[in-house]
Amino acid sequence: MKLRSPLFAPGDSERKIAKALTVAADTIILDLEDSVAPTAKDAARALVAKTLREADRDLVVRINPADSEWHLADLAAIVPAQPAAILLPKCAGPEDLYDLDIALSALEVAAGLPVGGIDVIALATETAASVLNLSGYAEAPRLIALAFGAEDLSADLGITARHADGTHPAPIAAARAQVLLAAAAAGVPAIDTPFPDPRNPAGLERETQAAAGDGFAGKLCIHPDQVAVVNAAFTPSAERVAWAHEVSAVFAANPGAGVISQNGKMLDLPHLKLAERILSLID
Repeated sequence: MKLRSPLFAPGDSERKIAKALTVAADTIILDLEDSVAPTAKDAARALVAKTLREADRDLVVRINPADSEWHLADLAAIVPAQPAAILLPKCAGPEDLYDLDIALSALEVAAGLPVGGIDVIALATETAASVLNLSGYAEAPRLIALAFGAEDLSADLGITARHADGTHPAPIAAARAQVLLAAAAAGVPAIDTPFPDPRNPAGLERETQAAAGDGFAGKLCIHPDQVAVVNAAFTPSAERVAWAHEVSAVFAANPGAGVISQNGKMLDLPHLKLAERILSLID
């Protein structure tokens, strides 16, 4: 599953879900958490399950946190409809994914589905405590990505998520960097926090290009108009793709080689790893 531009759609809005499904986002995140009022949770579950069954594309569902009263009801309603992945908010650490795996496995068995077929994306930085638990995700079950969330973390710290110039305060920037390191250690992509102002495409472009340069594989989107900008930033240039194909071909022609000289430049296995990552973004 590509995760350049996951787009949120409120789980209780048929109109907004329908609109999201027409946008060229890599995936749609049907939201049962923040965008759905407590009184609308039941109706949202029913609409999300219906959408999962009827849509002709892989969809992700953001459920409510593990410590909420709605968490288990969310899982019971949506697992039989086979989402491609669950987005787990307020993930406190790897242990939350083990608990989620147990619940998902039981529900998959009950629904006659393959065990392990539903993946998990962890929103892993929404509290200060969760940032301190970023190590250890390498062995976590079902994990396909770690996502950085700046807004909830800033609320937990009692600060703003961005300065007036768009940069992050020191603790937010530090958490963001730790997500990149934790994701690399776990062998999964890191997804950057949403840009909060859909009316500021220039700000979105600056922040998204910086995220791509820092090593994020994608950026969460909160409005359909953000998707094109985000897709462009995380799509490698033709020159980068050509370089990656060349590096991949050279190593394929020299199996077992650790270092190769190509056009007067030394290439080693880290170059091959980078080339493979670039090519994975265009598959």
